[in-house]
Amino acid sequence: FQARFEAQVAELTEDGRQLLLVKPETFMNLSGRCVRQVLDFYQAPVGALLVVCDDINLPLGKLRVRARGTHGGHNGLRDIQNHLGTTEYARLRIGVDTPRDEAVEHVLSRFRPAERAAIDDAVGLAAQAVGVWARRGVEACMNKYNARSGKDQG
Repeated sequence: FQARFEAQVAELTEDGRQLLLVKPETFMNLSGRCVRQVLDFYQAPVGALLVVCDDINLPLGKLRVRARGTHGGHNGLRDIQNHLGTTEYARLRIGVDTPRDEAVEHVLSRFRPAERAAIDDAVGLAAQAVGVWARRGVEACMNKYNARSGKDQG
């Protein structure tokens, strides 16, 4: 990884396609600034973007892929939407379950030992989903990863 755009950035090639993996180092609520900088620098269209994020409105480990949509109350997606001026970007959300306590504390805390297997599986599936998105597009990704939930996905 390299540090650029207020993020950790890795470039790789997947099936002849160049991919840029970007992990913003800003607060999640400010991630739109990083996304905008990356798209501007690479002169990439919004259609070339897949945002991967957590979601407290999904059960633990469930994946949901969307081609577009509102931020749904997610502050990171809200900031990205504000910086891009559109909701027309793909997103892959990983369920982290409903907060046990306060939402901020929930998403910043470590997973409980009993939750580790589910989240480890979800992260592995999310990585596979990114590959499907890169090779075959958002529709194929949605068809494969939205059809099932939790351990049944894949």
